Order: sequence, then C-alpha cells, then structure tokens
Amino acid sequence: MFDHKRYRKRSPENSQASAKAYEAVLRHKISRGDAIDGREVQQEKTFAEFAQKWFDEYVVPNNKQQEQRMKQYILRSALIPFFGKLPMGQITTHHVEQYKAEALRRGASKKTVNNRLAVLGKCLNSAYEWLQLPGARPKVALFKCPPPQTIHLSAGECEILLSNVDGVIREMMLLALRTGMRQGEIRGLQWSSIDWENRSVTVRHSLNDRTKSLESPKNNRERHIPMDADVYEMLFRRKRETGYVFLAEGKTPFNSQRVVRQLEKVREKTGLRKFTWHSLRHTFASQLAMKGVPLHVVQALLGHSTIVMTMRYAHVAPSALRTAIDLLNPKQMLDREFWQPVVNEWSQTLQPEIVQETSPLENTRV
Repeated sequence: MFDHKRYRKRSPENSQASAKAYEAVLRHKISRGDAIDGREVQQEKTFAEFAQKWFDEYVVPNNKQQEQRMKQYILRSALIPFFGKLPMGQITTHHVEQYKAEALRRGASKKTVNNRLAVLGKCLNSAYEWLQLPGARPKVALFKCPPPQTIHLSAGECEILLSNVDGVIREMMLLALRTGMRQGEIRGLQWSSIDWENRSVTVRHSLNDRTKSLESPKNNRERHIPMDADVYEMLFRRKRETGYVFLAEGKTPFNSQRVVRQLEKVREKTGLRKFTWHSLRHTFASQLAMKGVPLHVVQALLGHSTIVMTMRYAHVAPSALRTAIDLLNPKQMLDREFWQPVVNEWSQTLQPEIVQETSPLENTRV
C-alpha cells in the first residue's frame, strides 16, 4: 500500500526475504513518481466499478429481463452500499461474514441474504477470472434455511374453485391444475404448441409482462405435458390454428395483474383460504405425489432443472413412505397368499397399472 493505493507485483525470487527487498525497491520508485518497469500502474477496480461492468457484460447478455432487474436491485440496494469502495482483490471472507451479520441486524431474512450472496459469489467469480486476480476467491457461505412452505389445494377445494368461475379464467385455472404450467406459460400458450394427435401440450413460451413479448420458459427447458380428457375437450371446443390460446375481451393476451385479480375475486367469493396462482402449480405436483407418481416423473412434468426442487413434495406421499417402512417388518416379508417377494407388493402398491398378472405359481413381473 502506498498513498492509499494498492499495487500488486510478483517477486522475481520466491522467498520472503527477496519479496521484502523487492517491495522496498518498488516503494522507492513509486514514492519518486516513477512507473514500475516503465509501465503505468493500473489502479485496481473497486467493487462498484466492476459490478457495473459485470452487469453490462455478463448479466444483460445471459439473463432474462426479470433476472436482470432482480440482480440490478440487489447490487444497487444491498451489495454496492457495503462493498462498493473495496478493491475487488481486497474483499475477504471476513468482509462477507461482516455483511451477513449486518444484513441480519437490519432485518433481512436468511433466504433474502442467500439470494444476495448468490449474486455476490458470481460477481467475485467473474472478477477473479476476468481480472486474473492473485490468490483464492473469498469463500461465500450460504445460510442453512428450512425448505419453503408450499400451499396446495385439496380435491374438494379444487372443485369449489372451478365451480365458482367460468369463461376463459376457468379454463386457465383448469389448465394450471391439470398440467402444472406456470402463469406466464399459460398466458403465452400458442395454438401451435397443442399436439392434437398425441394429446399433449408443448411448453416452449412464457409471456413477459414488461416487454409484452414471448420468451423461453424458466430454465430454458421445453417440455411436453399430456392432456387429460377435460383439458383436451375444453381446448378442442374452440380450436384455432395459430395465435394465443387465451385472450381477453379486447383480443389481447392477459397480463399477470388481471389473472391475479380474477383469482382473488373467486377466492373471496368462495371463502377459500388464502393462496396464489402459483399454488395451482403446487396443487398439481402435490396431487401427483400423493397418488404415488415417482418424483422424477413429477420433475419432468414441472420442468425443474434439479430433483432438489421437486423433493419439496415428497412429504405428501405417506402411502409410499408407509410401504417402504413395512418392508422392514418380518411379518410382511412374504405374501400370505402366493408367497411372493415383498418387492412385488411394493410394485403393486405404487404402480398397479403396469404390473402384469401371472399364474400363482409364477413370479410376478413388473
């Protein structure tokens, strides 16, 4: 450090004594105003300076607009006020821990702090890679948080909801409950994405409210969801060739605020407990899990990038968990009628539709 500026230079010889001697020479040159090795010393970028560069050159080209707004808000409101004046190479693990403690003192939840730390970690990664900073990147340790609470409706509540709404909004709610599609995916659904022959919906678009344009769905994953009889009949009644499937009275696509208001009106009318439009997606996944559908199948239908997100629905499948525990009971080890291995009972319990019937003298096959 000299005159509140930090200079970095590798010592020609790899020893402490040589490094200290080399440092003394450099300090002497700098104090006289000489450039080191005839080159101007470039001052290291502060976090505030690099954050703007990182946002313009990484976040904007690689993230959707909603993610850009979220990261820009986190940088401006939380990270730059704390780390802004620090040079990127001087940010340490201690600084990160100080920020975590300060954020909690100001009332931020651990989940909110984790969201901010994720942005900070990615920004630091890019800084060490782009600027070739020496040393190891400071460790950014996230808080351990309980899994998020999910609200899902019972079968009776779904029936009450659908029986008290009609028109296009009812059709959109039915589609959400039977396919698990996100609100933006339903509002942006195109007739060209309906496969009438295979009776399936291809999720390849999501409607962006701010830009009023179609973009790829979350995680940029295209997925195919089979339609049940009710959904197929509902869509077939007003089949079209192209354009949006769901349009408001002015023949324009729905915006998110309007469908949310419609849902609130129905909820107040029926007296149902408080839930959001995304709860319809949770309901779809929870009902599948309760009926014993494997979680990796639920993951594919929901379009989750990892099974971790889908595991939040594991607790609503008590029948599958009970069958697993029963496997440990010696009394359950053999079938009382045909002396079949208990694994066949497990298969018949969870997937009866794919178990082939055989003679009592043969082994049951799945």
